[in-house]
Amino acid sequence: MHSVAVTLFFAACCALMQCLLTVLVIRRRLKAGVYFLDGGDDPLLRRIRAHGNFAETAPMALLLMALLEFSGLGRVWLIVFGVALLLGRVIHATSLLTNHAAWSRSLGMALTIGVISIEAVCGLWLVFR
Repeated sequence: MHSVAVTLFFAACCALMQCLLTVLVIRRRLKAGVYFLDGGDDPLLRRIRAHGNFAETAPMALLLMALLEFSGLGRVWLIVFGVALLLGRVIHATSLLTNHAAWSRSLGMALTIGVISIEAVCGLWLVFR
């Protein structure tokens, strides 16, 4: 039986981050009294997008990581993917939630899309080698 311990570690870290982002949205909704959509509240919209973008990208990266780990990809590659994914997601969310800098949002997305793309290529390589 194959272990997916590396992926499990990074999935658990991502799950905690998703919970934090969810709580930030809930807290802002309560403070702003907005219970549907964003009500024109910019801080709420930013929190919704930080959460939404995380939910839109992290699952595919983690799914590919698990499949690659199950397929026997080396542990070092998996750790590099996991660290880059977490770093990208933290940079992106922090940018949306605090400094709003376009360069840091772009860096966060570049790391995330880079991880997903390289994982996909590794997956294709493993299938067709």
